[in-house]
Amino acid sequence: MRGILGALCPRCRTGKIFRKSVWRFPGMYERCPACGLKFEREDGYFLGAMYIGYGLGVGTLAVLTALVWEVLRWPLLKSVAGGVVLFLPFAPVLTWMARVLWIWMDQGIDPDRS
Repeated sequence: MRGILGALCPRCRTGKIFRKSVWRFPGMYERCPACGLKFEREDGYFLGAMYIGYGLGVGTLAVLTALVWEVLRWPLLKSVAGGVVLFLPFAPVLTWMARVLWIWMDQGIDPDRS
């Protein structure tokens, strides 16, 4: 878990995946600075991360909407709008987390031994 939350390389668990903080545009290293693992193995590699990000986004939006609806007792449509507004700061974090989860899952299923 520490490697995933710290956005560390799934092979060596010491090199960072991203150059900058999560709050800036997620600039990724092409390869792990420690072991040389190539993070984007082919064109379109992060398509799977988009599915993970979609699931994380829908789940987060549902929780935030339910929270607004429960606390403020607004009508459903207004609660969804409030949930969307609360969701916006989470979008960069979820994008970052989706890529990290995708890289870790891919390396767990089909490790790159080069």
